[in-house]
Amino acid sequence: MIKIFPNSDALNFFAAEKFVEIANKAIEENGRFTVALAGGSTPKSLYQLLAGDKFKNQIDWTKVFFFFGDERNVSPNSEESNFRMANENLFAPLQISGENIFPWQTESNYPEKIAEDYEVLLKAFFALFEDEVPILDLILLGMGADGHTASLFPFTEALNESKKIVLVNWVEKLNTNRLTFTYRAINNASNVIFLVSGESKAEALKEILEGEYQPEKYPAQAVKLKDGDLFWLIDRQAARLLN
Repeated sequence: MIKIFPNSDALNFFAAEKFVEIANKAIEENGRFTVALAGGSTPKSLYQLLAGDKFKNQIDWTKVFFFFGDERNVSPNSEESNFRMANENLFAPLQISGENIFPWQTESNYPEKIAEDYEVLLKAFFALFEDEVPILDLILLGMGADGHTASLFPFTEALNESKKIVLVNWVEKLNTNRLTFTYRAINNASNVIFLVSGESKAEALKEILEGEYQPEKYPAQAVKLKDGDLFWLIDRQAARLLN
């Protein structure tokens, strides 16, 4: 589903409603709701909305379990940390128990070990056998002006990973390692919501949604769910070049 909104406020309000709907359905059916969060400015506004008066009482937060679709290889206290952003805008305001939050353990200086540990954590939480893939109820994704999503950047090794569910991805243009879910994990989710706002995203978004299939150049194109619902929520600025 592709839905275009007049501005990012309207986009985030719809996203909050959809988040609540998916969460309550999962809790009703399975007794819990599992979600992988995204970093960035648009998700930040969504988290503030979910923690605000309108939405905070619409979910039993004790039954929500939070993961992260990607993370920067920085301290959890860093201003660049996706965990810190989510903690300040969602977890702390809602007083979420630490037992419900599963951040990447970036206190370590060994990104390969951080990724290995996160894969072990996911397999343990979801009680998976060796080659099984977790089915998260919801994965939130952003999209960069270069067409990257999570930390799956153009022309990086992670785009070709077919066995692992998370890994370290070296991003040459940023001269850093990123930690990320792979397509194998993302495309196995029950629901994925892309949150895309701002005119800087317009050119890449047009190529992703209407151009030829070039996932090496536009990694967000390869998000194609096996058996779930994919939502593209886009503000008018980001959608300005779409037909």
